[in-house]
Amino acid sequence: MFNNRNYNRTFFNAPQSVTSFIAAFLEPLVTVASLLGTMAYYDEPVLRASMALCLLVFALTFPGRNRFNDSRLEAGVDIVSSWVSMLLILWLCGYATNSLMFFDFTVMLSWAVVTPLLQWIAVLIGKAILKHRASLPNARRRAIVVGAGPLGGKVARALQSNLDQGTEFVGYFDDRTDSRVLSEAVSMRLGGLRDVANYVYAHSIHEVYITLPLGSQPRIVELLEAVQGTTASLYFVPDVFGISIIQGRLQDMNGVPVVGICETPFTGTNELVKRVSDIILGSIIVVLISPILLGLAIAVKLSSPGPAIFRQKRNGLDGEEIIVYKFRSMRSQDNGTVVKQATKGDSRITPFGAFIRRTSLDELPQFINVLQGRMSIVGPRPHAVAHNEEYRRLIKAYMVRHKVRPGITGWAQVNGYRGETETIDKMQARVEFDLEYLRNWSLGLDLQIIIRTIRLMIFDRNAY
Repeated sequence: MFNNRNYNRTFFNAPQSVTSFIAAFLEPLVTVASLLGTMAYYDEPVLRASMALCLLVFALTFPGRNRFNDSRLEAGVDIVSSWVSMLLILWLCGYATNSLMFFDFTVMLSWAVVTPLLQWIAVLIGKAILKHRASLPNARRRAIVVGAGPLGGKVARALQSNLDQGTEFVGYFDDRTDSRVLSEAVSMRLGGLRDVANYVYAHSIHEVYITLPLGSQPRIVELLEAVQGTTASLYFVPDVFGISIIQGRLQDMNGVPVVGICETPFTGTNELVKRVSDIILGSIIVVLISPILLGLAIAVKLSSPGPAIFRQKRNGLDGEEIIVYKFRSMRSQDNGTVVKQATKGDSRITPFGAFIRRTSLDELPQFINVLQGRMSIVGPRPHAVAHNEEYRRLIKAYMVRHKVRPGITGWAQVNGYRGETETIDKMQARVEFDLEYLRNWSLGLDLQIIIRTIRLMIFDRNAY
């Protein structure tokens, strides 16, 4: 569903603003400064271990998330959830490397409590500065929308929700009769297309958003030629909201502007961050759970005849077929052209298999797949190849979820869509969550999903 507050993020990635640049450094700098300040308060010397912790924290929190447009409550909840995830990762790293002994418990506890509070205060100060700056007369940017249809209404609502950034929506321009435009636009219509240029010039309009359909190309060209005689900034908004926009962006290909509609979020530095985090976390987790893996393998072998590990054919990155590992939980395993999903009370599931499926312990061998590069710790869950062939014809944009590596856990799973999907509606809802993950990916979101997954492994019963 279209969200006005996230308009730019849902559509094309705009060039980095000053506020985004500040936010990128604000969170890591506040976190490191909080650590050093806490150590100074307790007269704790800054040794090599402390310097290494500062560097690690800065690397994990950079770039910081821009929370200046969030409400106070949203910003606070997001800060706390991200910080808890960060603390868990740091504890796992310290435990795996046996380095927790180098840090004073009181200092670390104080730092853990103070840091999210300081981050929230920094966000509130930033919001206050932005609001004050936007209220200054010279900072106001007046904007109009050409086209009073559904798309024009979306753009207008996005502009009206952006008041704290200094943008003031003035009104619409459209040649159509009142019965053919949005009811909310009738009272705010300032004229027709021929009136745009004169109005822009006479009322010092800074931004013009053109939302006319592509079929109106002659009128668009005529309008552009007229408005280019003013100093207003011009923006053309194509009507692409009927399709799933995944990491939409405008790119330059040897001087040719190319509009990206559906693209993986893992390109450039994002790809490096994602893979490095998978390798580091995957390696730590495999070392920690190796005794559990051995114990489960023995238990599976003793519970019923057959191999301990079941190799499943799944579709991975770009739809390529991969082999995924799981502990065997059934007496018979389907891996062909017809695959029946496990259901509650399924006679194929062994008693021990029911336990490891309910607790997701059967998925633990997939951390080996992560280290192999076939999977990621967080991503859309891989479905059977037969299910993919079935659902790709029934669900819109189903295969877009394969633009990233499949994950051991995912955004859909921590939002209630774990286990059996016995209806098309449930599978479609799962796919929608997967696409939302692709649109909004960040390292912080991955950490949040990991934390929520651990909680679900203990308390959730929606798997068979």
